[in-house]
Amino acid sequence: MGISAEFVRTSLMELYGSSVTAADIRAWSAMNGLGYQTITNKISDYKSGRGKWDLGKVEEVEPVLPTNVPDSLPSFTLNLIPEKDDSFVKFGNFNDLKKIVSSGLFYPTFITGLSGNGKTFSVEQVCAQLKRELIRVNITIETDEDDLIGGFRLVDGATVWHNGPVIEALERGAILLLDEVDLASNKILCLQSILEGNGVFLKKIGRFVKPAKGFNVIATANTKGKGSDDGRFIGTNVLNEAFLERFPVTFEQEYPTPATEQKILEGIALDLGIEDRTFCKRLVDWGDVIRKTFYDGGIEEIISTRRLVHIVRAYSIFNNKAKAIGVCINRFDDETKQSFLELYDKIDADFVMEVGGEVPGTLKVS
Repeated sequence: MGISAEFVRTSLMELYGSSVTAADIRAWSAMNGLGYQTITNKISDYKSGRGKWDLGKVEEVEPVLPTNVPDSLPSFTLNLIPEKDDSFVKFGNFNDLKKIVSSGLFYPTFITGLSGNGKTFSVEQVCAQLKRELIRVNITIETDEDDLIGGFRLVDGATVWHNGPVIEALERGAILLLDEVDLASNKILCLQSILEGNGVFLKKIGRFVKPAKGFNVIATANTKGKGSDDGRFIGTNVLNEAFLERFPVTFEQEYPTPATEQKILEGIALDLGIEDRTFCKRLVDWGDVIRKTFYDGGIEEIISTRRLVHIVRAYSIFNNKAKAIGVCINRFDDETKQSFLELYDKIDADFVMEVGGEVPGTLKVS
């Protein structure tokens, strides 16, 4: 395995300090499956005596990275505090979540709820308000230990250890957000010790990483880790019970109340230069009726808060309310789209829907 002298030096210093002995090098070599002679050759410039090396005696030189390093290698030297969104309206479990993060305690938190109700956005805005770094990992069924913990990457012909997002969050004392965690397979069980607050041993480089103060894990999901029986969230999996048990608390996130949702839409609209409280109010009433019908089993689809925001943004682009609604509900099947349009037609007296449910190009303005 081609490893650089600087990598060997840094790894040895992290474990044993600047002064190392032959016994230290033999132990490190055995842990990493490397030859003793190979390693001593790498650090020959630092030899200070028989069986002794002073890895700190030479002035450190910043490694020069090649210009062709792939852009896909992430850089965590940036400021990872999310931007504060002035249009954000707190609701639901936001205050409780803020208390957990501001406490600085390690207290893994699971947030479950239907799609588009602000689970991830709330976590981001908690961190933005508290000026806490956030590392978000979008989980898929392919996510594995290498994606989360890290691994060796080829840089300029040498294999160099590269921290994964979990290790970065541990070392920085950041909030680790496992987004859509119910899409994961059992490959994320590599997080078990981390979810206990014990850190993790990086067996590939023989280094133990302790969590820095403030580190915490927050997971979001559309289900409670038990899969989706109704087929609404295809791809979600039944998560390991031992994994779920390591989350002390679970918050059930609901859609915001109509009053809160109207504030959200009005804030977005004003940011986009739209002053139309009536349109926002009608969209909220429409979404509220659809959700109540959904919960009662009358329909199989739902209008999320995110979908209402999409409509407001579409209106700012097309300057046409009917078109904004139409293009944003085209994702639904024809029957559902027709029923949604008919319902909006009853809520908004200014809305004109032609026979057959076709949405015209304009709305009558009162």
